[in-house]
Amino acid sequence: MPIDVAKAVSAEPRSTALIWGQKDIQLYHLGIGAGIPATDPQELRYTLESKLHVLPSFATVAGGGMAVAGGMAAPGIDVDLAAVLHGGQTVELHRPIPLGGDATQTSKVAAVYDKGKAAVIVLRSDVADADGPLWTCDTRIFVRGEGGFGGERGPSDRLEPPAREPDRTVERAIREDQALLYRLSGDWNPLHADPEFAKLAGFEKPILHGLCSYGMVLKAVVDTALDGEVARVRSYTTRFAGVAYPGETLRVRMWQDEGRVQVTATAVERDDAPVLTDTIVEHA
Repeated sequence: MPIDVAKAVSAEPRSTALIWGQKDIQLYHLGIGAGIPATDPQELRYTLESKLHVLPSFATVAGGGMAVAGGMAAPGIDVDLAAVLHGGQTVELHRPIPLGGDATQTSKVAAVYDKGKAAVIVLRSDVADADGPLWTCDTRIFVRGEGGFGGERGPSDRLEPPAREPDRTVERAIREDQALLYRLSGDWNPLHADPEFAKLAGFEKPILHGLCSYGMVLKAVVDTALDGEVARVRSYTTRFAGVAYPGETLRVRMWQDEGRVQVTATAVERDDAPVLTDTIVEHA
């Protein structure tokens, strides 16, 4: 079996240095659609250095690290990369992300689940600097054809939307050049830029990065449901249910309860095809 579960889970954690600065944060924010309108005071908090704050989803690109790639290099993991999908993502914040960072990321395979026709690898990364823990990321990597080994099936993360109308619904346009800009934060997969490569992968044209949609949706929640206060976010989890294309529009529906917002994101132009599901933002 290509995945040696015992070896993967028992392997020593891998440590990586992460360094980022103000420019990296501004570039990330622009990559997820910030800055429109350019002079809007709310948008200037994402783009202007004198007013800058950090959207918590920046944790997924800080230091240029790619968690999915790191998971595929873990001991005991030997799979066909063509069968790999980014299944889901969670970021848990321990304190606000600073404008500049010199931190250490410690990563390990936390679990490998048997979903029958597929395996799910959970890569956990803890990041800390000299002042202590910053955030923890769980990256769920879906590997087609690697299930059926008799392992634990793992928890179900499926959430049904509440049986009432959303408390808020907003739409966010995806710019035609958004994937080209977002990839400058570290994900150079040609699937998001090269039309010929995208066709070979079975898509009509390059698709938007799942983590770009992830950032766009969190920004929409922060800006509309959390009064623009990024420091209120405690954790953010999602399942990547489908793709979005540059030039489309994301429809973001939010149901607010005490301390959390449940969210779905769909592609408006494709009859509300799912993009993000099972999505929760927990907040102060």
